[in-house]
Amino acid sequence: MSPRAACRLATLGFTQVHDYVLGKVDWLARNQPVAGTDADTPTIGQHLRHEVSTARPDEPVAVLRARVATSAHRFALVTTAEGTLLGRLRAAALDDGDPDRAVSEVMEPGPSTLRPHEPAAAIKARLVEKGLTYAIVADPDGRLLGTVHPADL
Repeated sequence: MSPRAACRLATLGFTQVHDYVLGKVDWLARNQPVAGTDADTPTIGQHLRHEVSTARPDEPVAVLRARVATSAHRFALVTTAEGTLLGRLRAAALDDGDPDRAVSEVMEPGPSTLRPHEPAAAIKARLVEKGLTYAIVADPDGRLLGTVHPADL
C-alpha cells in the first residue's frame, strides 16, 4: 500500500500497518495471500509441486543421477544453497559424459520461469499448446518455488 494509505490507516487506529514499498505485483509474484475481487482467480502458485530433484552447482553428475533415478521426473534443477535457480539438467545431460563432472559444467543455465500469480487457465493453455509437461516457477529474486504441470491446472 502507499505511504499515504498506511499513514491514514495508522491515524484510524490500526496498529499493524506496513508500507510494502515493492508494490502489489511483487507481493503477488512472491505467492503471498491476497484479498479483493480477483482473490478467487486460480493461479499457478496454488498448484505448485515441490518434488523435483535439486542439485548444487559443485555436485558431481553421478550423485545427481542417482537422485533423479528415484524421482518422478527425468530432470533436475540446479540451485544455490539459498534456493536461487541457476540451471536445469535434462536426462540426456545426466546420462552422457563423465559422471565426475560438476553439475555446473553440464547444466542448461537460466531456464525460463513463471511467477506464481499467473492465471492457471492461461498457463495451462500455453503449456498444452506448446506441448510442455511442466513449467518452473520462481519468485522475483529467482528463488525456486516449484513446478506446475498442465494436469494440475
